[in-house]
Amino acid sequence: MQHNLIEKIREHYDVASPYYATLWGRHLHHGYYETGRESKEEAAENLIKLLVRRARLARGSRVLDVGCGVGGTSVWLAENLDCRVTGVSLSPVQIQMATEAAEGMTNRPAFQVDDANRLSVRGSFDTVWAVEVLSHLSRRDDFFRKATGLLVKGGKICEAAWLKDERLSAQDEEKYIRPIEEGMLVSLPDLAEYKRHWDDNNLRLLYYEDISARVAATWDICLSMMKDKAVWQLATQHGKEFVAFLKSFKAMRDGFKSGTFRYALMVTEKP
Repeated sequence: MQHNLIEKIREHYDVASPYYATLWGRHLHHGYYETGRESKEEAAENLIKLLVRRARLARGSRVLDVGCGVGGTSVWLAENLDCRVTGVSLSPVQIQMATEAAEGMTNRPAFQVDDANRLSVRGSFDTVWAVEVLSHLSRRDDFFRKATGLLVKGGKICEAAWLKDERLSAQDEEKYIRPIEEGMLVSLPDLAEYKRHWDDNNLRLLYYEDISARVAATWDICLSMMKDKAVWQLATQHGKEFVAFLKSFKAMRDGFKSGTFRYALMVTEKP
C-alpha cells in the first residue's frame, strides 16, 4: 500500500509538473495574499519571504529543500540569500526541470531524486525547508528523525504544513477531509501529531502561525483555471487519479471555508 502510494505520487508529479509550471509558475505552492491584489506569482513569493523572516534564515545558510518541486524556492534562496541549497524530490521530471531552471547560476543549487520518507541525502544543514510536502509522507516519524540528524546544532526545520483541525467530528472528517486526502494523495496530520514528532526528536518550537485566511484564495484561482479545457484533456489522458486531483480543488476550498482544513507555518530548532 505504501509503495503503491509513493508510485502514484511520483507518477502524478512526473506527468503534471511541466503543465503546472506553465499554468502556475516556478513556485508550486500556496500564495500568501497580504493585500489580496497580488498576482499568484507575487503571492507565492510572499510565502517564501514570510517563512524566511519567521525562521530568521541567515544569508549563506546550508539549506535542504525537501520536496523542491521544479526548483523555484531553491533558486530563490540561492539568488536572494546566497544560500547553498540541495533540493530533493521524488519526481525525476521535477529534478530535471529544477536542474534546468538553475543553469547558468554562479551559486547553483544541487538537485537529486530522493524519497522524503527515507531521506538518503548526506551532509550537514543549517535548515531543512519543507513546504507542503509532509502530508504526502506515510512515515513522518522517519522523516523527522532523519531531518533532525542532518541538522547542525541550532539548525531549524522550516515548514508550511497542511493540517486537519484537531476537533473534527467523524462526520466532518468524512465530508471535508477524506475528499482532500483521496484527491491530493495525502494523509493529513493534526497539530497534535506534529507535537509528538517534535517531542520525540527533542525539537524546540520557535514559531507557529495559522495563516489559513491568507492563503485560502489560492483555490479560487485554481478553480478558475479548471475552466481551461486543456486541463481536463490532460487529466483524462492520464487516468482517474489525475481527474480526482482536479475534482479535489473544490474540496480544498470547502475545507478552508469550513475550518476543517488548516494551513500553518512552523519553525522548530535542534538544541
